[in-house]
Amino acid sequence: PTGYMENSVSYSAIEDVQLLSWENAPKYCLQLTIPGGTVLLQAANSYLRDQWFHSLQWKKKIYKYKKVLSNPSRWEVVLKEIRTLVDMALTSPLQDDSINQAPLEIVSKLLSENTNLTTQEHENIIVAIAPLLENNHPPPDLCEFFCKHCRERPRSMVVIEVFTPVVQRILKHNMDFGKCPRLRLFTQEYILALNELNAGMEVVKKFIQSMHGPTGHCPHPRVLPNLVAVCLAAIYSCYEEFINSRDNSPSLKEIRNGCQQPCDRKPTLPLRLLHPSPDLVSQEATLSEARLKSVVVASSEIHVEVERTSTAKPALTASAGNDSEPNLIDCLMVSPACSTMSIELGPQADRTLGCYVEILKLLSDYDDWRPSLASLLQPIPFPKEALAHEKFTKELKYVIQRFAEDPRQEVHSCLLSVRAGKDGWFQLYSPGGVACDDDGELFASMVHILMGSCYKTKKFLLSLAENKLGPCMLLALRGNQTMVEILCLMLEYNIIDNNDTQLQIISTLESTDVGKRMYEQLCDRQRELKELQRKGGPTRLTLPSKSTDADLARLLSSGSFGNLENLSLAFTNVTSACAEHLIKLPSLKQLNLWSTQFGDAGLRLLSEHLTMLQVLNLCETPVTDAGLLALSSMKSLCSLNMNSTKLSADTYEDLKAKLPNLKEVDVRYTEAW
Repeated sequence: PTGYMENSVSYSAIEDVQLLSWENAPKYCLQLTIPGGTVLLQAANSYLRDQWFHSLQWKKKIYKYKKVLSNPSRWEVVLKEIRTLVDMALTSPLQDDSINQAPLEIVSKLLSENTNLTTQEHENIIVAIAPLLENNHPPPDLCEFFCKHCRERPRSMVVIEVFTPVVQRILKHNMDFGKCPRLRLFTQEYILALNELNAGMEVVKKFIQSMHGPTGHCPHPRVLPNLVAVCLAAIYSCYEEFINSRDNSPSLKEIRNGCQQPCDRKPTLPLRLLHPSPDLVSQEATLSEARLKSVVVASSEIHVEVERTSTAKPALTASAGNDSEPNLIDCLMVSPACSTMSIELGPQADRTLGCYVEILKLLSDYDDWRPSLASLLQPIPFPKEALAHEKFTKELKYVIQRFAEDPRQEVHSCLLSVRAGKDGWFQLYSPGGVACDDDGELFASMVHILMGSCYKTKKFLLSLAENKLGPCMLLALRGNQTMVEILCLMLEYNIIDNNDTQLQIISTLESTDVGKRMYEQLCDRQRELKELQRKGGPTRLTLPSKSTDADLARLLSSGSFGNLENLSLAFTNVTSACAEHLIKLPSLKQLNLWSTQFGDAGLRLLSEHLTMLQVLNLCETPVTDAGLLALSSMKSLCSLNMNSTKLSADTYEDLKAKLPNLKEVDVRYTEAW
C-alpha cells in the first residue's frame, strides 16, 4: 500500500521501467499499454515488495549494529561484528549509496569515541573496512582518523596496501575538494607518508606515474586538478603560521615604506616583532635618506628576515603615502624601493615544501598535463611568503622553465599575467623580480618563445622597451642571441624614439660579434626596404601558381614596389613566412591569398603592420579563429572573404562589431554561414 516506502529511496524495475518511489509506482504501471502490460505490472509490484522487505531488514540490522558497537566491551568481538557488518553491506541486494556509507559512519563514530585504541587495533579496523572503501569515499571523521594514522605510522603496510587504492579513487573521481576538505587533507598526508619511506621521492614518483597511466594521455581528467589542489594546499600550509600572523607583522604597505610608520599592534606569542631602533624611524625622513635595519619575525616554524639596504627613487616617495595595498610584485621586487626577504622554514615544513614542489616538477614533465598545469598556475596561486622564499622560487623555476620551453602557445602564453594590470611569472622571473636568481637566461628563453607566438609583437616590444630595456641591453652585451634579436627588432620597428637610446642600443650591438653581424644584416634590410618602398614599379602584381615564399622574396628584392596596391598570390604555395615581406609594401591595399597555405601567424603579423589594407581574400586558407581575431585592428578593411575557413559564429560577430568599414563579407561554408 501507498506510504509504506520512503520517497528518498530509488529503484529500477525490470524492462527499463523507472519507478521513482512506491507512491509513483501505480501511476507508472497503470500507464503501460504495451502488450503484456498486465504481466509487467505484476512483476513490477513484486519487485517493489521485495525491495521494501530488504530495506526493512537492512534498517533493523543497522540499528542492531549501532547498538552493539556503541558500548564495546571486548575489541576482538567488536572487530568480528565490523567484519560481519561489512560483509552484509557488500552482499545486500539494495542498490543505494547509503548501504555502503552506513557501516563507514558507524565505524567512524566508534573510532572518534574510543581514542585509547592501540596501533594494532587501528590497523585491524582499517583492514576490516577496506572492501567498502574500494567504491566509496571515506566520511570526514574517518578521513581524519586516516590522516592521524599516516602521520603516526607512515611506514605501516596499511598505508601502501589499503590507503593507496582509496587515494587513487579520490584523485580520479573527486569533483570538488571544497565540499569535503578532509579528503584533500587525507590525500596530502598520504603523499607525505609515502615520502617518509626509505625510497622517498621515488615512491611518490611511481605513485604519480600510476595516476597518469602508461600511455601518453591520462584517461582521467580529474587527476591533474586534484593533484594541483593538494599541492597548493600543502605549500600554503608550510607558510600558514606566518600568514595567520599577518596582523602582528609589518603590513605590505609598511614593508614597502620601510616600516616608517610606528606599529601599535602587540605581537602574540610565539611571534615577536623586533622593530628598527628609534633613531632610524622618522616620519619626516624620505626613503632616499634612510638606510634601514632589519626586521626579524621569529617563530617555532618560520624565521623571516627582511633586510633593507637600498635607497628609493624620489618618484616612489609620493606613493608611500598612498593607502592602497601595493601589488604582489611591488611587495617582492628586488629593487631600490623594496627589500630582500629570506625565509627559513622548520624541518617538517621544509620537508613538506620539498615534497610538493617536486610533485609540481613531475606534473610539468608530462606533455598532456602541461597545458592544464600552466593554466592552473597562471594566476600565481601561492602566498606572498612563498614567493619571498628563495628556496621555493628556486625549486619552482624548473616548472616555469618547462613552460618556457613548450612550443604550444596555450602553455607558454600562461607565463604572462592572467589579465591586464596584474603581474605574471614572466615578471617574477625577469631581472629585477624576486624569483630571478640567474643572469637572465630564463628571462631570455621566455622572451624568445613569447616573441614567436605573440601576435601583438609590436606591443610586446613596446612593453620590453618601457620596463626591461636595461636587462635586455645587459644580456645582449653578454652575447645573448635572443636579446640581440630583440634590440634589432626595436630598431627595425622604430620602437625607440629617443636618439640617445638608439645610439646606446647600436653601441651595445656593435660590442659583440653576434650583435655586429645582426646589426649589419639589419642595415642591409633597411637599405633594401628603402629601395623596395621607393616610388615606382607596378600598381598590380600577380604571381604565377606554384610560386613559393622564396620566389616572392626574390621578386620583391629585384626592384621598387612603392606603388604596388594590388597583390594576388592566389593558388600559390606561399605560407605565413611570406608575411615578413608583405608588411614592407607601404601602399598595399588589396591582397588575395585564395587557396594558399597562409595561416594564423601570418595574419597576426599583417594585422600589426598593414593597417591600411582594404581588401583581403582568405578563401580556402587554413586560418582559424586565433588568427582571424587579430583582423579586428585593421579598421580600413572594406571587403573580407573568409569562405571555407574555420571561422566560428562568435568570431564573425566580433569582427563585425570591431570593423566599422566592413561592407562585403563572404562567410559561406563556415560555421557562421
